[in-house]
Amino acid sequence: MTTKFFTILLTLVGATFAVAGPEPLIIDDKNPCDSCKWDDHRVDSHAPIGVMGDHTHGKGEWMLSYRYMFMDMRPNYIGSNQVSPAQARGAGFAVAPTNMQTQMHMAGIMYGLTDNLTLAAMFSQVDKSMDHAVANGATFRTSTNGMGDFKFGGLLKIFDDACQRVHLNLMMSAPTGDFKETGLTPLGVRRLPYPMQLGSGTWDLLPGITYLGQKCDFSWGGQLLGTVRLGENSEDYALGNEFTANGWVAYRLSDCVSTSFRATYKNWGDVDGRDALINLPVATARPDLRAGESLDLFGGVNYMFPCGIFKGHRIAAEAGTSVWQDLDGPQLGMDWMVTLGWQKAF
Repeated sequence: MTTKFFTILLTLVGATFAVAGPEPLIIDDKNPCDSCKWDDHRVDSHAPIGVMGDHTHGKGEWMLSYRYMFMDMRPNYIGSNQVSPAQARGAGFAVAPTNMQTQMHMAGIMYGLTDNLTLAAMFSQVDKSMDHAVANGATFRTSTNGMGDFKFGGLLKIFDDACQRVHLNLMMSAPTGDFKETGLTPLGVRRLPYPMQLGSGTWDLLPGITYLGQKCDFSWGGQLLGTVRLGENSEDYALGNEFTANGWVAYRLSDCVSTSFRATYKNWGDVDGRDALINLPVATARPDLRAGESLDLFGGVNYMFPCGIFKGHRIAAEAGTSVWQDLDGPQLGMDWMVTLGWQKAF
């Protein structure tokens, strides 16, 4: 999986720069579609709401944002095959997770320090719940909630020519989320498995590169993001490194409304090390059964208020599902996800 990860990364980086670096566009004043000047105020000038760190701001410009994300995970997978709870327990576990829900509230702030460097920070509140089935027919639920990891850093614009832009995502994650959450189980109060924790417990690098384009009523983009764990946390483990590739296209139905389509490929590794207190008889407690990869598809809509007291306020929604998953398992796969958001620049 590591070799595949870097092969995909290098291929997509090369493709991004190949697209991002054409000859300057020839401007024909007789055709407004040929006169390509970047417009920050278009309803589709931002990526779909499910994409983070997608755009920069001019010097002195601020932007506030809020996102709500809900994700439902079910059923269990072993490789690319769906398995029942009984089959998951048949892999050697007395307990099998049946479904998991995650809700996340995210508040973001961005500031254009210069025309090329935008500072960004994001705070999150996370709520998780997971249902389980026991071999004797009993069921139980565990849940956690609290602050997630704090993300901060900068977006550095490195290419800006007519209607195309490229910037580097130079972000980090601070371990503000709890990674020692406990819950009531049939065996008593225990340290909950890795997916139920609120944070990584480690400082993480979040490098990436983002490409944007727009012309006529269309806009498009691509983004490569990574998560690199910087050492182990105090419980002697680190979550697996992650890689995400996003590609999207949007169409303006009017000056106020746009629609979008996005495809996302994700790849993540196993937990490195082990928390000695995570020892429940369920696959989610196994650090070597956390890796996987997936391909997800999303559709979205944006609306920007044209006038009145809400002029310039942007609201957006995006929903999608996974069309392919290959998971070290048994492991719950993503069934569907929705993101709602609000953004305002000033």
